[in-house]
Amino acid sequence: MGTIERRGIMERLDNGEVVIGDGGFVFALEKRGYVKAGPWTPEAVVEHPEAVRQLHREFLRAGSDVMQAFTFYASDDKLSNRGNTASQKYGCTNINAAACRVAREVAQEGGALFLGGVCQTPTYLSGASKEDTKEIFRGQMGAFKDEGVDFILCEYFEHVEEAEWAIEVGLETGLPVACSMCIGPQGDMHGNSAGDCAIRMARAGAKIVGVNCHYDPFVSLEAIKLMKEALERENLKAYLMCQPLAYMTPDAGKQGFIDLPEFPFALESRICNRWDMHRYAREAYDLGVRFIGGCCGFEPYHIRAVAEELAAERGRFPAGSEKHVVWGGGLKMHTKPWVRARANREYWENLNPASGRPYSSAMSKPDNWGVTRGNEMLVQHAHETTTEEEDLVRGIKGKLKMACCQHHQETKKEADLVAAAQAVTETA
Repeated sequence: MGTIERRGIMERLDNGEVVIGDGGFVFALEKRGYVKAGPWTPEAVVEHPEAVRQLHREFLRAGSDVMQAFTFYASDDKLSNRGNTASQKYGCTNINAAACRVAREVAQEGGALFLGGVCQTPTYLSGASKEDTKEIFRGQMGAFKDEGVDFILCEYFEHVEEAEWAIEVGLETGLPVACSMCIGPQGDMHGNSAGDCAIRMARAGAKIVGVNCHYDPFVSLEAIKLMKEALERENLKAYLMCQPLAYMTPDAGKQGFIDLPEFPFALESRICNRWDMHRYAREAYDLGVRFIGGCCGFEPYHIRAVAEELAAERGRFPAGSEKHVVWGGGLKMHTKPWVRARANREYWENLNPASGRPYSSAMSKPDNWGVTRGNEMLVQHAHETTTEEEDLVRGIKGKLKMACCQHHQETKKEADLVAAAQAVTETA
């Protein structure tokens, strides 16, 4: 299988190596019963550290070079937002420190690196000042520095302005800083292009820039292409990273899969298979991406597929390949001859999988509310969401749906009139 000595993130990237990240913790642990959908906060590192530890180990065995501490949304404002009591019970510092200790323990088992990450905050979305928002980040990063993380990741930002502020705080630690935004080719929620976002992240001091979450691997790579072009145009040096969803999202709007009606409990029909991940890994590598990982929906077998696709470039297969022959080779041992016939790359690479749902549509209609920072509906508070607030958003959603239906009917009527006119013209 081969091993790699433990060296820093910049040393590895400067040496031309590809670094494989891990996958999605909030979705994986929600499915396993350790994370609550809605707040998506990581108090499981205190309540059920063994569950988090096991998931880290599975990603390590699958080929991950980096153990990302489960610190997603572990900021004081998020841990006390809309009825969340995690801040009161455990505290931001304790949760972040516990997450780092678990990640470090597993990283040391396989010579991997480990990082601490911060992401977008309710404070920023509520319109607070730059200094107030930076204080929220400092509340997390102090624990990262104390626990000895190898580098800092600022991820999952919808607004490049907030990402810049996070990078500034990250640099205060003296550690290398990576930054990725949850945007697609359309850019951020304030109208900044994907290319401009990359430029601003790099100029703010991030050594590694890219995208994560909200979109599938192939939509995400389209955004990466725009970032790469912009960085080259401005003669800025930054390594590229990509950690997308493991769900297909060609129909998602500007806010990605959150706008899809299947979010978050019915996304399974969109899941990428391992062969999609082979394609993703190859296209990302050929594009010049050198930090390749995953986000929501990514399970260890997805990461193993990435590691197997890039085994030649990395000089080794992951430990998890011990029980997995690349491109289905293990099926040669199957008892059924028609299954044995599938033990080859050509079969799996050209498969067009079915959903098994006779009346399922290929695409969904995203909600596309377009609400972002500056809208009063995004102002956060400590108390639970009230019935009146629920009625308000449901009412707004109902009106938007009615408007959408009316627009659809009017568009259809116009199309019918055009078709009728064309028919008359052709008859004449």
